[in-house]
Amino acid sequence: MRPSERTPEQLRTVTLETGVNRYAEGSCLVSFGHTKVLVTASVEEKVPGWMRNTGQGWVTAEYGMLPRATHTRGRREAAAGKQSGRTQEIQRLIGRSLRAVVDLKALGERQVLIDCDVIQADGGTRTAAITGAWVAMASAFDYLREEGVLATNPIVDQVAAVSCGVFNDLPVLDLDYEEDSTAEADSNFVLTGAGQIVEIQATGEKRGFSRPEFDRLFQLAEIGCGELFALQKAALEAVKR
Repeated sequence: MRPSERTPEQLRTVTLETGVNRYAEGSCLVSFGHTKVLVTASVEEKVPGWMRNTGQGWVTAEYGMLPRATHTRGRREAAAGKQSGRTQEIQRLIGRSLRAVVDLKALGERQVLIDCDVIQADGGTRTAAITGAWVAMASAFDYLREEGVLATNPIVDQVAAVSCGVFNDLPVLDLDYEEDSTAEADSNFVLTGAGQIVEIQATGEKRGFSRPEFDRLFQLAEIGCGELFALQKAALEAVKR
């Protein structure tokens, strides 16, 4: 039995609330159980200097945790004067994940900046951020098309992410902190709606894990992302109604 009493293939309660920031072109408050991330998508009519005159746009991300997102207060990274290696790795992952499903030429010479701020952390903050970031980005593109800025939708597919792990020798989906902190193996899967792999991060924490265990983790990730894709579509449809 999992601490949360969920079945091995059961996600936490997931919500995707759009339009939570009145100023951003797109926004989403994503919750995976007690993990909550506020995501905003801001569009700039310019690209980084190294991309000028290429006819292509860019999508990038920033990630951070608020001081009291965890059990004890963490110091703001701005106060420390530098970002941690973990923060840099996660925001690069978010950016890569979104660019994998965007036609940068269709975007034109514009930059989309995705800000992911963790309000509360209970495991799976990076996967929640990616899942919510796609919704915020899609909302921003819908807004730009309504305003006549974009002729076509630059998004070519959905992307979502979920964690899986081996907990008490059992492969399970969507680890919360209690499971993540004691799991024998931990992994994050980033998948597209077409079933393509964007990235897999898998680590043996207390022991190595077998190929059958990995195959089961992958299967669980496909199940979980399938549910997340449906929730993403529903969140966008709710805005249009």
